[in-house]
Amino acid sequence: MEKKFRITVEGKQYIVAVEDISVDSGQNLYPEPGSMGATPVAPVAAPVIAAAPAAAAPIGAAGPGDELAPLGGVVQTIHVSVGQIVNEGDKVVSLEAMKMVTHVVARRGGKVISIAVKPGDPVDAGQTLLTIG
Repeated sequence: MEKKFRITVEGKQYIVAVEDISVDSGQNLYPEPGSMGATPVAPVAAPVIAAAPAAAAPIGAAGPGDELAPLGGVVQTIHVSVGQIVNEGDKVVSLEAMKMVTHVVARRGGKVISIAVKPGDPVDAGQTLLTIG
């Protein structure tokens, strides 16, 4: 069986004829349409899957001084300590997600009151990382 293909190499088009010289004709790379008989299968109802319980929300509502994780990931570095004074825009935590590092910066200036995570902790998007008062 012979098939013809149009191939473009470095902007030039070529017409190429390819001949199937295999002994076993059952191993055709491109079988003829309709040559592969398949018996129809009756549709099966999809199993009912119970909804997974919702992930636990961080304890307490986020306050005005809470710095939240912008995405899920793993805490890589905490750049501040409790009692440290930070300015708006200072880098406070680095998160790693999918081999990329995202820096969380302070949305306001003040004193770091508490740190809710430590390096290596997995976090979800919206989870409180630390509180600035």
